Amino acid sequence: MKFMKLGSKPDAFQADGKCIRYVTSDLATDVTINVGEVKFYLHKFPLLSKSSRLRKLVLKASEECCDEINMVDFPGGPKAFGICAKFCYGMTVTLNAYNVVAARCAAEYLEMTEDVDRGNLIFKIEVFLNSSIFRSWKDSIIVLQTTKSVLPWSENLKIVGRCIDSIASKTSVDPANITWSYTYNRKLSVSDKTAGDGMKFREKIISVPKDWWVEDICELDIDLYKRVMTAVKSKGRMDGVAICEALKTYAVRWLPDSVDSLDSDVHSWRNKLLVETIVCLLPSDRGVDCSCSFLLKLLKVAILVGVDNSAKEDLLKRISLKLYEASVKDLLIPARPPQTTLYDVEMVLSIVKRYMMHRHDLDVAKNEMGCTDFVLGHGSLLSVGKLIDEYLEEIARDPNLSLASFIDLSQSVPEFATPVHDGLYKAIDTYLKEHLSLTKVERKKLCSLMDVKKLTMDASMHAAQNERLPLRVVVQVLFFEQVRSAAGVQPLRNTSHYTTNTEEESEKTAAEDCNSLEKQMSRIKIKEDAFQEKCELAKQSSKNSKSGIQLLPSRSRRMFGKLWGFGKGHADNRSSETSASSQSPTSMVPGDTKSSGSSSRNRRHSIS
Repeated sequence: MKFMKLGSKPDAFQADGKCIRYVTSDLATDVTINVGEVKFYLHKFPLLSKSSRLRKLVLKASEECCDEINMVDFPGGPKAFGICAKFCYGMTVTLNAYNVVAARCAAEYLEMTEDVDRGNLIFKIEVFLNSSIFRSWKDSIIVLQTTKSVLPWSENLKIVGRCIDSIASKTSVDPANITWSYTYNRKLSVSDKTAGDGMKFREKIISVPKDWWVEDICELDIDLYKRVMTAVKSKGRMDGVAICEALKTYAVRWLPDSVDSLDSDVHSWRNKLLVETIVCLLPSDRGVDCSCSFLLKLLKVAILVGVDNSAKEDLLKRISLKLYEASVKDLLIPARPPQTTLYDVEMVLSIVKRYMMHRHDLDVAKNEMGCTDFVLGHGSLLSVGKLIDEYLEEIARDPNLSLASFIDLSQSVPEFATPVHDGLYKAIDTYLKEHLSLTKVERKKLCSLMDVKKLTMDASMHAAQNERLPLRVVVQVLFFEQVRSAAGVQPLRNTSHYTTNTEEESEKTAAEDCNSLEKQMSRIKIKEDAFQEKCELAKQSSKNSKSGIQLLPSRSRRMFGKLWGFGKGHADNRSSETSASSQSPTSMVPGDTKSSGSSSRNRRHSIS
C-alpha cells in the first residue's frame, strides 16, 4: 500500500476521554472547535495560516462574542479534522488509501488552498493521489470504497470518477504487462489453460489470466460495481466472456445460497437490486459469452426475488439462444404460487418455443443464402431434443403434472431432433407409473407421442413386456421388430454422443447419423411389403412361423401370435392378454440412448 508522510514535528495531540482533543503546549489554547461530538481545544494562529474557512468562522465568532465554533456536517468527521489540524501545526501525518479521501474532502471544506499558503494540504494530497494512489490497482479499489462515506464531497471533487477510470483502464492492460498484485482464487479458464500448455513450468507460474481483475472488484458495493463494469465495457477492449465471468463471480459473492435468505424481507430489496443490476450489465450480444447454466441460475433467483418483467424477459431471450448448453438440473425452475406443480413447466415451454423461433429465423436466412443441407446447423437442435426428453422424464414424477403440459412440451421440438425415442419412452413410462388414474384414451394419446420404429433393441424388448403400455403399442413394437429383423437391418444404435461440447462436432455427427438412419428406414420401407407377403405364407406353414419368432421373449411370442392369428382361437381371445411383470426402462436400457436425426416431431405417429 502506498503512503505519504507530511510534517516533521512530533504528534502533540492528546485525548481526554472520547469527546475531547487538545494540544500539549506551553501556550494556552484560544479557540474551541466542535466537530460532531468531539471538542478540539486549539490555537488560532497555526489554523488560520492554512485555512481560509477557519479565518471566516473565527472572525464571525468574535463578532458574535461566541467562544466556540461549530462545524456541522464536516466531511470525514473528527478523524479527518484531526489530520487537517495536525498538518496546520506541522506535525507528522501519514496519508494512505484508507484516509486520503476523507482528508481531501476535509481540506476542501476548510479551503486549504494554494491561495492561502503555498504547498497547502489540497495540493499535497492531489500530488499523492495522482502519483501514487491512481497508479496502484488495489489502492484505487480501496480509495473507491472509502468515497461512499464522504458523499457528495468525493463525487463533486471527481475522486469517484477518477478511481473508476483508473480501475477500468487497468483491466484493459495486456495480461502480459501486468506487474502488480491481484487476487485470483478461481480455476483457470479453458483458454488460459490451453495458452499455457506449451509453456515451461516457471512461465506457467507467472502467466496472468485474462480475467485476473474479476475478484478484486467484487468487494465493491453494487452501485460502485455497476459504474466500474459500465466503464470497463465502454473501453471496448474486454471480451464478453470476461464480462460474464466477472458478473458470475460477483453474483456468487453476494447472492445468498439458500431460498429462505433470498425470500427474507431484510435483504429482499438488496437482492432484487443486485439481480437487476447484473442483468443490465450482461454483454449486449445475447447469443454468446455467458453460459446457459449461469443465466438459468440467475433466472431462478430473479423469480424468487420478484425482479421486474423487463429483466426477466431479457434473461429468457438470452437463455433461449443457448438452450442447447443447458442441463436438466438447470431447467428445474421451482414453480411459484398459484402453480401446483413442483417445477415451472410453462416457463420451460416458453423458452423452448423461443428457441424454435430463433432456429426458424436461422433456417430462413440460410435458405435465402442458398444453403439447402437440412442437417447443417442442426447440431444444437439435437442437443435440445435430448435435453427435453431427459427433462420430461424428470418432471413426469410430479403427480400434479397435467397430461396436456407433458404433451405440449414433448411436441415443442421437431421429431428430427430425436431420431432415437428411448429417452421419450422412458419419460412416458415414468409418467404412466406415477399417474395410474389415466384413462385408456389418455394412455393412448400419451403413447402416440412415441414412434416405435425409433426404439433401440433394448427399449423395444422392454416395451414388449411393459404392462403399462396399451396393447396396440406392444403389438406395434413386436411387429416392427419382426419387420426389422426380416429386412436384415441392424437395430438403431445408441447415439447419445450427440451432446458434444462444440456445435461443429454435433453437426458433423448429426449428418453422419441422419444419413445412416435414412438408409435404415429406406431399407425397411422397401422390404416391409415383401415381408407382409411372407407373413401370409407364415400362416400356412407353422414350422416357418415358429422359427420366425424364436428370437423374441416368451411374452413377445404370445403377443405376436395374437397379431398374426395362428389359429382362430388366438384371435378370439385377444382380450385375455397375459401380462409379465414390468421393469423400469431405466434398468432395462442401460445408457441414455436418445440422440439426433432427421424427421419432424410435429408429425406424430398415431397408434390408434
